[in-house]
Amino acid sequence: MRATLCLSALLLAATVTPALAQDDYTEFASKEDRFTIVFPGKPTLTEGTWLTEYGVTLPSKIYTVSGITGKHTLTVVDYTPVERVLDEKSFSCPPGAETCSGVGDTGLGYWKNDYRGAGTYAIKKMIADRDITITHLMFNFMQMVAGQEIQFTNNKDKSRTFGAAYMHANRLFIAESTVPKGMPPPTVLQQTFGWLDETGTKNVRYAYLYTNEPDHAVPPPPVRGQAGQ
Repeated sequence: MRATLCLSALLLAATVTPALAQDDYTEFASKEDRFTIVFPGKPTLTEGTWLTEYGVTLPSKIYTVSGITGKHTLTVVDYTPVERVLDEKSFSCPPGAETCSGVGDTGLGYWKNDYRGAGTYAIKKMIADRDITITHLMFNFMQMVAGQEIQFTNNKDKSRTFGAAYMHANRLFIAESTVPKGMPPPTVLQQTFGWLDETGTKNVRYAYLYTNEPDHAVPPPPVRGQAGQ
């Protein structure tokens, strides 16, 4: 049996499943942001802000689960306004400045670089100014969408954190799960990302690697199962 989780303030569509085995998992889908994921519990939703690498402040949605399994957060940021905001900022930069001309396919105000580096920047922000030991850092993909994963240990309390960052459909997704010392690895968020099509109703897996290239002239890879695939 499924119940609808109403988040009308953000116009999101979500689905909730009952407990699976002995764990209280929540299967979640957002039409607006075109993703699916499984939370290790029932998430609460708050609104926040996200400052991009090149200084654009964007609204964010933060889903949080806290309990005996640790703390798990998923942050979703829509990068769509970045191009417009950095274009506008570039009008006031000094004459001849590189950011005014978009030299080297960076885009005016470096807006293309802000898109391309969003995942790397998210990982950097996750570990900045923390007393940790990084135990794993890797490229990864989920359903052929490119991203990054990181694992680190807190040097003081020996808690462990597993993180991941992906860009899809101009949205940045940041998953971070921290568990106390001795608890099993917190991999549920990082390993259950799925993606939805333009309608927000069908799961997609791309035929080859998807990267969120900001150049609008470059189409995304075809979806597996389409004609010719």
